[in-house]
Amino acid sequence: MEKTKEKVSPGKYVELGYDLYQINPDGTETLVHQTDKDDPEKIIFGITRGVIVPLEKAIDGLETGGAFDVVAKADEAFGPYDPDQIATLEKSVFEVEGEFDDEVIKVGALVPMMTQDGYRINGVVKEITDNAVKMDFNHPLAGKDVRFKGKVTLVRDATPEELQPVHGCGCGCDHDTCGDHDHDGCGCSDGCCH
Repeated sequence: MEKTKEKVSPGKYVELGYDLYQINPDGTETLVHQTDKDDPEKIIFGITRGVIVPLEKAIDGLETGGAFDVVAKADEAFGPYDPDQIATLEKSVFEVEGEFDDEVIKVGALVPMMTQDGYRINGVVKEITDNAVKMDFNHPLAGKDVRFKGKVTLVRDATPEELQPVHGCGCGCDHDTCGDHDHDGCGCSDGCCH
């Protein structure tokens, strides 16, 4: 008797391999992230927080090897671009041993930082003045429609350890805490990834 293949359903451990595209205003697409075949995105379906809803719906019921190709509009993906996520910080925040770190802090640089609550976030340097640095903490894909194209690479029962309260981002970023924000392009929609 042939064993039935596991299907993506609540409580299943799922690994995903995909390409993530930004959909440009002219309808063309730009590849912005690819999962590594040796390090796929990992989620516990229905439990891991923040999985982008259209992606979650697209993989529901798929077996290992099942393909998905789904578009998520900006409001269902990484959210709208939020001008309140722009911050002007004193230049002294970026000093190392009393000197401004102009090797790392340059316009356009992606800089990891910590919030007052101890969460890691990434910000892009937008402007540097004599005494301040303007940073943009929006997710790089905020306000953009995106497309996930890939396949389910593994479906199995989750272990009891994997079913413990999940603190990961929920897109399969596989972070230890929701405060880890160092993954470009993953499928998080709750703002935990950047």
